[in-house]
Amino acid sequence: MLHSERLQTFVALGDFLRSADAQPELAAIAQQAYYKNNWFTLENSLAALRALADDFLTADKLTAWASQYPTEPKQPRTVGVVMAGNIPAVGFHDLLCVLMSGHKLLAKLSSQDFVFIHYLIQKLKEVNPAIDSWLEEADRLNAADAYIATGSNNTARYFEHYFGKKPSIIRKNRTSVGLLMGEESEEEFQKLGHDLSDYYGLGCRNVSTLLVPEGPNGEPYDFTPLLRTLEPEAKTFLNNHKYQNNYDYNKSIYLINAIPHFDNGYLLLTENEGLVSPISVVYYQTYQTQDDAITWLDANADRIQVVASAQGWLSGSVPFGQTQHPSLNDYADGVDTMAFLATL
Repeated sequence: MLHSERLQTFVALGDFLRSADAQPELAAIAQQAYYKNNWFTLENSLAALRALADDFLTADKLTAWASQYPTEPKQPRTVGVVMAGNIPAVGFHDLLCVLMSGHKLLAKLSSQDFVFIHYLIQKLKEVNPAIDSWLEEADRLNAADAYIATGSNNTARYFEHYFGKKPSIIRKNRTSVGLLMGEESEEEFQKLGHDLSDYYGLGCRNVSTLLVPEGPNGEPYDFTPLLRTLEPEAKTFLNNHKYQNNYDYNKSIYLINAIPHFDNGYLLLTENEGLVSPISVVYYQTYQTQDDAITWLDANADRIQVVASAQGWLSGSVPFGQTQHPSLNDYADGVDTMAFLATL
């Protein structure tokens, strides 16, 4: 299968996902996904598919992205991919990279996201039956020549043991950080709310820690405008029983243990030096100067997936509201998957 044919296959998939005729089918698939995983609500699932179609699967974006890399590999290899499943269709980018690089894919799907990835694989095969021989779902990846695996810090150790003797990308826990200056508008806070809570905060690109400035005389940051701006979203989030259970549990822990925190009815903020916060909780840390904040970000760079700031003012950051809209060039853990695949 030639590079141009692979590209057109993905363009056709994007056209289908955006088409009006596809929407009833996508809604039905999203409902199936919800039955399997109650975190995958209909609204979130359809939003993820729209983002995939609009941010990845257009002719212009695919062509510009693919033009940065060799059109064909030195020799087609079989690449085993252990897919993540924390948010809908999150493993699709790895699938896209392997096939667009001209290699064969052996995919171990996450049980949490099986419905969407399996559906997209079947749809690709409908669009172009020739892709069937390049794409296989599997429980075991022994036959692979190289590996891409995404998991927790704990599972990464197992991945390194089993896959480390062959070329591999092994990803660990990461999270994202929001940098506040103290001058953000209500509109900026609304956008930040998406970074905090889209997909219930389950993605590594969700902001789980805020860096906030101290006042000129050391007075604490005022979270009231942010919490008031986001407060109307409470009903939406508490309608999900899994989210409400997490919120109630974390709130009770903070109350019983007298841990200082802020609460707007569905979101809890507490000062904590950790980076990965529990569901329904956002951690915050303070800084005195912008240089202090940048130094902190640099020191924790290997644990951070994305930094978000108002209008993307900080170099290398994304604007508020955009953490869950990565481009094709936004590779997990900052490791260029396509460059890796080109070396095989």
